[in-house]
Amino acid sequence: MSAKCRCDGNAPGARAFIALQICICATPVFLIAHESLAADNNRGAQLAATCAACHRLDGRDIGIPSIIGLDEGKLAGALQAFKSGERSIMHTVALSLSSEEIATVVHYLAAQRKETERP
Repeated sequence: MSAKCRCDGNAPGARAFIALQICICATPVFLIAHESLAADNNRGAQLAATCAACHRLDGRDIGIPSIIGLDEGKLAGALQAFKSGERSIMHTVALSLSSEEIATVVHYLAAQRKETERP
């Protein structure tokens, strides 16, 4: 005699059981995504440290433009223009970055707030 599963979704507790299964299966995905975001943030900070040689990362302008808290698209466009040679002053620096590294550092820098904006 074989056992048959009769789970039509309306049985008492069936929906809770299905929700529990979904949560159990989804948990590793969220953990991996969280670890990936942390790794990207760490990598962004590492790449931004190179920028700090000239650009202050506290957002204060000392004659060289501040690069933190800028719009991601604007900053990415500027780095691509430097990389292509359209804008020359940072051409060599931008050439050293892959497209993935540009995206990572741009995302990191855009998320930073200027010191004067900090609570």
